[in-house]
Amino acid sequence: MNGMKTPKGSLKKKKIIIFDIDGTITKSKMPIDKEMAGLLSTLLLKKKVVLVSGEKYSLFKKQIVSKLSKSSSGLQNLILLPTNAAMFYIYKGGKWIQLYDIKISKREEEEILKQLHAALKKIGFINPKHKHGKIIEYRGTEVVFSALGQKAPLSEKSEWNKKHDVRLKIKNILEKKLPGFDAKVAGLTSIDVIREGIDKAYGVQRVKKYFNVRTKDILFVGDMIIPGGNDYPVVKTGVEYIKVNSPKETKKVIQSLLS
Repeated sequence: MNGMKTPKGSLKKKKIIIFDIDGTITKSKMPIDKEMAGLLSTLLLKKKVVLVSGEKYSLFKKQIVSKLSKSSSGLQNLILLPTNAAMFYIYKGGKWIQLYDIKISKREEEEILKQLHAALKKIGFINPKHKHGKIIEYRGTEVVFSALGQKAPLSEKSEWNKKHDVRLKIKNILEKKLPGFDAKVAGLTSIDVIREGIDKAYGVQRVKKYFNVRTKDILFVGDMIIPGGNDYPVVKTGVEYIKVNSPKETKKVIQSLLS
């Protein structure tokens, strides 16, 4: 399985599997394909499954939940952690219930926007000629910058990522100017600005506490488990993890879990 770090223990013994979304179980902002939907639906009948991403709740529903089997027994094993675990949803009684929501205030949003615009000016960022939706979006719990717009096609995002990616420069500027907040490189073109300490590691700890399990019972699967990547914070939690390079590799992980 090229690109993947194999855990020391048996995959079968893991009780909770936590997946990143974009680049891990699907391409950026795209719905999961039929094969992935089938694999996840089957996995949900055997394991607790957690999905965590910088995406907003509505995209979790559109990209993934709407494609899964409607079996209530399966959905009851699914946890959703939108906006990098600043929100926590469980499925109970035939509906999704929010357990917490860590918001950014309007005043804080204004300061983030001010510093983000200043950082973009400092590095000489030029808005694309053809924007695909909002370049900057406030999601209640985070502020997201997307270089080409929130709805940019995957082909354009991939090209920008290879030729023009300046996000680490922006991230470094923001983190000096925004005490109390973190800037995370996400996906192919985005930066998520979120309250300090709220990240995928925080999500792992909340999941661990909610299910009352041990660290060794959890497996994390993600494509950005690299320094500066928004999956990287999970490393400090001590959970075993598998770094994948594509949804195709993630399918192999799930097949191993089901074998």
